[in-house]
Amino acid sequence: MTSLPAIAVTVGDPAGIGPEIAEAAARDPRVLAVCRPVIYGPHLQEDLAIYPAGKIHADAGRRAHAEIVRAVEDVLAGRVQAIATAPINKAAFAAAGLPWRGHTDLLAHLCGVDEATMMFWSQPLRVVLATVHIPLAQVPPALTAARLLQTIRVTAAAMPRFGFSLPRLAVAGLNPHAGEDGLLGLEELETIGPAIKTARAEGIDVTGPLPGDTVFVRATRGDFDVVVACYHDQGLIPIKLLAFGHAVNVTLGLPIIRTSVDHGTAFDIARQGRADAGSMVEAIFLAARLAA
Repeated sequence: MTSLPAIAVTVGDPAGIGPEIAEAAARDPRVLAVCRPVIYGPHLQEDLAIYPAGKIHADAGRRAHAEIVRAVEDVLAGRVQAIATAPINKAAFAAAGLPWRGHTDLLAHLCGVDEATMMFWSQPLRVVLATVHIPLAQVPPALTAARLLQTIRVTAAAMPRFGFSLPRLAVAGLNPHAGEDGLLGLEELETIGPAIKTARAEGIDVTGPLPGDTVFVRATRGDFDVVVACYHDQGLIPIKLLAFGHAVNVTLGLPIIRTSVDHGTAFDIARQGRADAGSMVEAIFLAARLAA
């Protein structure tokens, strides 16, 4: 038992379903067969009483943040080998005066890296996001050639850890029909295409820009191992349609292993015994696999 990796399981926002799914997953025999889960944060009824269920609260945001910080400190010190996180609430973070919009930018800050990359892993489809939690109107200026190239590099470097020794990447276009040679937008010609060309020159097997309405279909058919999406919903809609409740959020570009669930805090069903721990179980499985 002691040879199994220790996985920190943070409960996320204590007003949401995080404590429930963290505890359920940590007790699951399938999880106990592959790792030693260690829960970070309140998860017993008596400890949760001070956090109103299903409510945005500054104290809940502060506690969620504190437990993430503690888990990162422990994994960097080698006391645990990876982190699997339950969901936090961005509004609770804001109410607590915290500047981070989610786990990804907070973890990058705690680990001392400039920027981390969000990947969603499932059996039928893998997706990486070039931009994450920003308004749609801000995507075009944020999607620079340098940013996209870095995303491609990080993705290509990470994929062998997931069993793809020679990964085949595809990049989705930003505009309909990938811009239609400039008729429907210039980003593919001026930004996305040049980034892909540079990546190819570096020896990365990457194709694109490809129309967003077909590239994910091609990936599920086996043409590509992972798709780089230009913005949040472009990548998450197909993966949640295919694998909601079983997909895993993985942060690439960190010096630590971090996985998470593919859903939010679900305030509407908090502490009702209705939450499905399936994605939390999958997140711990993947963390244990990567740690091993």
